[in-house]
Amino acid sequence: MIKVALVHNLKKAKSKDVPCDYFSEFDSRKTIEAIAQALSLGCYKVFLVEAERSLLDWLRANPVDIVFNIAEGFSATARESQVPAILDFLGIPYTGSGVLTLALSMDKAMTKQILMHNGIPTPKYQLFKSESAPLQQNLHFPLIVKPNCEGSAKGIHASSVVRDYPRLYEEIAAIMRLYRQDVLVEEFIDGVEVTVGILGNRRHRILPLLEIDFTNCERSGESFYSWEVKEYQGINPLYPDPQFHCPARLSRTQEEAVKEAALKAHQVLGCLDVSRVDIRLSSDSIPYVLEVNPLSGLDPEESNLTRMGEAAGMSYPDLINGILESALERYGLISSSKKEALT
Repeated sequence: MIKVALVHNLKKAKSKDVPCDYFSEFDSRKTIEAIAQALSLGCYKVFLVEAERSLLDWLRANPVDIVFNIAEGFSATARESQVPAILDFLGIPYTGSGVLTLALSMDKAMTKQILMHNGIPTPKYQLFKSESAPLQQNLHFPLIVKPNCEGSAKGIHASSVVRDYPRLYEEIAAIMRLYRQDVLVEEFIDGVEVTVGILGNRRHRILPLLEIDFTNCERSGESFYSWEVKEYQGINPLYPDPQFHCPARLSRTQEEAVKEAALKAHQVLGCLDVSRVDIRLSSDSIPYVLEVNPLSGLDPEESNLTRMGEAAGMSYPDLINGILESALERYGLISSSKKEALT
């Protein structure tokens, strides 16, 4: 039986000493247990291992065949690459993308440079390293202000969309003070929000596109995925829920353009096994890539990748075991014919 270590970061109780969104990237116990159960149904022996500073010692003392990696890392801007770096050092196979891809994708500005170099549409932007840096003349309001190296919509609220200079610099100063990092300012694309799930390696499988409709959220000023919408959708009645349409309500031409941009972004960043690509389709049908998420959320009920898998006819165990088996095939631990039989 193949032994799998499920390496994770468990979401902690909120503390007054850190921002309210500090633990947003970490996984709930429900998600961790759901993944473990799905892997057990695939006849794998599963060990739950938290990504703490003792991880290296645990891996040395407990040989496993592969790691199912959902860990967000410990700290610093390239934290998602820390666990894969440890695994590479020890020569242990793992699911998902490698060190370089995870480090690049956490850096929004660096990701955008790579996208632009490869001709993939992405909103025009400026990286602020100082609160007082002048705004480049080629950028036009409305703009959206984000921490440069955060995920799970951390630091992004309804107030993040700004329409004048005073508000722009208020938001830049607030993010620098709270998150102690550079600030990404990009043109806000008013259009349809779509996310794209991609599975596999040599033969990619693009899941049905998921459209996130914020029409019901606009009264509260939410016309995009703010932290509040992501954190409280379906849970807290004070925050309106977006509507989800899967497949997305797009024309065939728009759908193909979105898929092409997403797959190209997945490939140029070197994603492996799985990714989720967030896109804004403008009114003139240009698919602007916002972010590439090689370490996508896997909540069995709320994650967008799970929703897309369901629309493709995949059960949750199908999705989880498919990700693992893509990695096993990539490392030569199972044959492609066996993977096809398993999926």
